[in-house]
Amino acid sequence: MNLISDGLFIPAVTIALLAWMVPKLFAMLLPEGVGPLFMNAFLSTLTLFGVSTAFFVLLYLGRGMGWSEIASFGIIANIAFFGKLGLLFGMIWAPFMVLSVANLPRYWVEKVW
Repeated sequence: MNLISDGLFIPAVTIALLAWMVPKLFAMLLPEGVGPLFMNAFLSTLTLFGVSTAFFVLLYLGRGMGWSEIASFGIIANIAFFGKLGLLFGMIWAPFMVLSVANLPRYWVEKVW
């Protein structure tokens, strides 16, 4: 039970579900076609990167680190550090996002892949 209560299991499952759903939500807003499909992949990547980076900021805050401690390192150092953590979390969300984006042309009505 330690895996669920004190680990990253639930956040990993949550970000995997988000990685599956975010491209589908963008597909509702974007038209069909190859160009919009690549735009969907780009927007989904930025969204999931932002969510995973924000997760790590909130995790550090939740574990007792204050805003003043985080700000003391400087903006560039924080962007680099938390951005790197967000990219590392991409090992979890990227495969699910790629599979979700690759599955979108199956539901196209007007365009043909």
